[in-house]
Order: sequence, then structure tokens, then C-alpha cells
Amino acid sequence: MRLTIVGCAGSFPGPEAPCSAYLVEAEGFRLLVDFGTGSLGTLQRYVDPYSIDAIFLSHLHGDHMFDASSYVVARRYGPGGPYPQLPVYGPAGTEQRLSEVYDGGDEPLGDVYRFVTLTPGTGTIGPFELTVDRMNHPVETFGARIEHGGRTLAYSADTASCDQLTKLADGAETFLCEASYVETRQNPPDLHLTGREAGGFARRADVGRLLLTHLVPAWHSEAQTLDEVAGEYDGPTEVVRPGASYQV
Repeated sequence: MRLTIVGCAGSFPGPEAPCSAYLVEAEGFRLLVDFGTGSLGTLQRYVDPYSIDAIFLSHLHGDHMFDASSYVVARRYGPGGPYPQLPVYGPAGTEQRLSEVYDGGDEPLGDVYRFVTLTPGTGTIGPFELTVDRMNHPVETFGARIEHGGRTLAYSADTASCDQLTKLADGAETFLCEASYVETRQNPPDLHLTGREAGGFARRADVGRLLLTHLVPAWHSEAQTLDEVAGEYDGPTEVVRPGASYQV
């Protein structure tokens, strides 16, 4: 199972990265996990944009789903079309939300996407076993545990502290975790993790490697986040970059 970082900026695109989008591949199957602002352009650096087999949207904030609306144009009007329906796994209301972004909600998208509503539990997408659970965020948000060939990638999505995150990440070889905040600022409750909190979850879940994402460069430095993580977790840690690729 291979993870490629397409976008990783938190809340809004940064100077070096679009918003959240992560490509997970195994057995020739390509699962795009989130599809945030600006990521469709960057995706084309790494793969044929028509080669995606399924999309997982953790939640319906724009920095995690806006470019799934832009992608409608590519699939509906691309020169190789018409393309078959693409499965989109997302929270309740995903179809309406994407339609609203696309054209104000007046046009259905069923010719482009086949929508599957997420609920907590375990199922399969292509060759992956996927376990999802609700995170602690203002809108319905799903973190994910993606397993293939005896290896596990855990993804926090956007979340503040919650017990479900420890369960999803338990023993994962790779933990892709948000760390939007630092302890030295006054943070809104029930929204995002600090570096210290991300490190604490990595330690308690006994993960093999911590990959930090969803940082906001305009708010604080990566060095602050890494210092906080180091106080809680002593395993391999790095801040991800677009184009970085990891064998899980």
C-alpha cells in the first residue's frame, strides 16, 4: 500500500501546498482520500486524473471536498468520456453539498458520481478494508483506518481529541494526523489537534510512524509543532509535503 501526498495545507491553501488530498494505492486501485481546494491541479502531477477508482470524503468543509466539485467538469466533458460513475464515499448530504458548489444545487451529479453514505463501521473499497468512525469536529467527520496486506494506514481527518481516534490508529504502521494548532495560542474547543495532542495519540496508539498534516503555515511554524510532538512521542515523525510518497 502506497500513500502519496497531493495536498496537505490546513483550512486554506498555503504557499507550497493545496488543501487536503491523499492518494492511497494498492493492486492497481487508486483511492483518493479527500479532495480539498486546489488539489485537482496538483493531482495531475502524479497520476492521470481519470485513473481514480474511488473517492473518500472525510467531511464537507471546503478544504476537504471543493475540488470534487471541479472534478465534475473533467469527468463529464473530458475528451475520453463519457466516463463511468465514480464511487464517492462521504457523510450524509455529500451529493447536495457538491451540487451546491458546482452550480448552486440545481443540477444532480448522478451521471458523474455514485454516492455512498458513510456510517461508523467496517467495509471494503476496492482491495482496502476500511474502518471509519466519527471524529470530534463541528460537522459530521469520519476518520479512517485503511488496511491492506496486513499493513495499516490511519487517518485522523479533522478532529479535536476523542477516544475514537486512538482506536482507529491502534498499532498502525503509519498515522496521518492533523496538527493544526499549537499549545501557545488560545484555540477554539472541539475543532482541531495541537502538536502535543497529535503526539499523545501517536504514543497511546503505539503507531510506527507519525505523519503530520493540516498545518497552517500562516499561523505558526512547523518547528513549534514538531517540538510539541517530541514531548509526547519519540517515534519517527515528519511534516508531509506534496509529492511525498510512503510505503505503508
